Amino acid sequence: MRALTRSTLLVAALMLAGCGAVSSLSRASEQLDTYTLSPLPGPGGGGARHVVVEPVTAGGALATDRILIKPSRVQAQYLPDARWSDPAPALVQTLLVGSLQNAGGFRLVAREAAGLVPDYTLMTELRDFQAEAPPGATPVVRVAMVLTLIRESDRSVASSRRVEAVAPAASDTTGDVVVAFEAAVTQALGQAIGWARAQAR
Repeated sequence: MRALTRSTLLVAALMLAGCGAVSSLSRASEQLDTYTLSPLPGPGGGGARHVVVEPVTAGGALATDRILIKPSRVQAQYLPDARWSDPAPALVQTLLVGSLQNAGGFRLVAREAAGLVPDYTLMTELRDFQAEAPPGATPVVRVAMVLTLIRESDRSVASSRRVEAVAPAASDTTGDVVVAFEAAVTQALGQAIGWARAQAR
């Protein structure tokens, strides 16, 4: 009788473990809310320069479509219920291309040369793209990137600049954190596009 009880308990435990695995698989297949950000608006048009915006580079924690949260300087976590529409580096490249196009002052802004020789190539390294949220504190979004403009006529560095922006979130909810990302990105793009237009003349 004692052996039968042990066997019954073992089967029950295995069944519960199986249910847990199925439950985890079910949660893993759930769709995350998807968010995107907007390029700077503008009239576009005009100008004589052709600029190519190369793919943005980033460290491992940023090279994902998950929304990065840093409880401390050395911790990397992600919002459990949300993601970006593209990995952060690809999203930032799209924002740079769109913002340069909308700003005007360029004949062509593209991701690839497409057989044409550009006047300038913009290289970007994404350094920060996260919400910093120490325990008990309201999150603050930080966006930072290093931009380098290459003059294609002689492959020299025309100029390089670091831009950085921070924006506080109204609360720690996903919606408010994304709104803070939009505010910080808008500030950073404003600095980046103003600098690029001044250099690429």
